Amino acid sequence: MMTDTRPFQVPAYLNANTPAEYRGSGRDDVRLLALDRITGESFHHHFSELKSILREGDLLVLNNSRTLPAVLKGRKGERPIEIRLSRKVTDQEWEALIIGDVCLIGETIYLPGELTATIIGKGNESPLVILSFSKSGLDLYDAIYQYGEPLHYEYIKTPWPLEMYQTVYASVPGSVEMASAGRAISHKLLYTLKQKGVEIAYLQLHAGLSYYGNDRWPNPTNHVEAFCIPEKTAELVNKTKRNNGRVIAVGTTVVRALETAVTSDGMVEAQEGATCLYIQKGYTLRAVDGLLTGFHEPEASHLDMLSAFIEEDILMKAYKEVLADGYLWHEFGDMNLILPMGEK
Repeated sequence: MMTDTRPFQVPAYLNANTPAEYRGSGRDDVRLLALDRITGESFHHHFSELKSILREGDLLVLNNSRTLPAVLKGRKGERPIEIRLSRKVTDQEWEALIIGDVCLIGETIYLPGELTATIIGKGNESPLVILSFSKSGLDLYDAIYQYGEPLHYEYIKTPWPLEMYQTVYASVPGSVEMASAGRAISHKLLYTLKQKGVEIAYLQLHAGLSYYGNDRWPNPTNHVEAFCIPEKTAELVNKTKRNNGRVIAVGTTVVRALETAVTSDGMVEAQEGATCLYIQKGYTLRAVDGLLTGFHEPEASHLDMLSAFIEEDILMKAYKEVLADGYLWHEFGDMNLILPMGEK
């Protein structure tokens, strides 16, 4: 596993803490490093030039999960408590991270709007717990949207509005963190790609917490996330593969969903469920040919997945290159495309 040692650190000044729109440019005006999976060659572009890399017959698969304001602030007695939602379990229950005090099973947290959350059990892994809310279904979602705040980590100092944590095509609420690989995609770019003959398909994978704080990350093999692959998307993936086009996942969430749903004959089937698939070096990709993603901390399992797409030494060389060249990291940062550039 690549998670044991990381040969580089990201300087704090490269942590993008401001959306591109607030840096005086558009979403699609960030930088793009393209890596050839076969030759290891690297190419530097602006993201708006993506159309010059993709070609007719390619398929871009997007995660249209919409980000929730997943941070709820309440009290347990006189102590302030912060709840970070991670995964919906039922219409009334969520797996969550509690910050601010030690909370035991059976204790209740009091939230705005007469909403309460009672701890009813342990989560899928420590330190997560299962919360049962006093509201359920649409009433609970209404309360989350009314009183919740977007989740952001320490490198972001400004309370950006929820819309800054959405992709332009997000439509199905459920993620607690933005499916950030698609953030740089604009409506104009989507239109341009379609005009070129690049197919666009959508699925949902509702992203859970990727970081628990205090240098704690999820165990990838226990990290359960709900997903849904529509029939139309499965058909487009399979048609693209039959026609020797390239299936390009926009984000590691899309890779997890598609690779979970691939059958023994290499085809993707429409399905809805949950996945804890952990993709790392040595994993044979069967559904996906390329990956569009951001740059993330070397401690994250994100880099483990990337090593299934490209040799580890090539990946490390490229990452040192972008660090030296001042590429920005995290959800508001620059982008990385890994795919076979030659004829398939």
